[in-house]
Amino acid sequence: MRVMGIDPGLGTMGWGIIEASGSRMAHIANGACRTGTKDSLAARLMDLHGQLTDIILRYAPDAAAVEKTFVNRDGAGTLKLGQARGIALLVPAQAGLTVGEYSPNAVKKCVVGVGHADKKQIDHMVRMQLPGADPEGPDAADALAIAICHAVHMRGSNARAVA
Repeated sequence: MRVMGIDPGLGTMGWGIIEASGSRMAHIANGACRTGTKDSLAARLMDLHGQLTDIILRYAPDAAAVEKTFVNRDGAGTLKLGQARGIALLVPAQAGLTVGEYSPNAVKKCVVGVGHADKKQIDHMVRMQLPGADPEGPDAADALAIAICHAVHMRGSNARAVA
């Protein structure tokens, strides 16, 4: 099963695709969707929509997962991030994918083992769990971690369903 992880962001939205088969996981691809900071909010959201749509068409994931947003100190920034997160939820749903949602702490706990890991630890553990993976940046590493988290949770759900 191909799983897509998405780390929402308005300027940079990380994405990662893994292949999960039982307890085995393999890196397929990763990257970041970027928008121009001088463009209008509407143009940036449309750009993210187009880029994510192209990625889904290219890699044909079977499921997707998106990181939940936490509230920042800046209310306007939080609202913009929420709008970008809406695109991250919308595009896979438009493609007919089920979309999981995980808090940042849940992703970190699943991938690193502790809920308050830093970006360096996430990158290191993603590389350990997906040999050959070379995340394009911290947003792509986070997206791969989200995909890993979703694959682990789906495997657990399937095991409970069989039992």
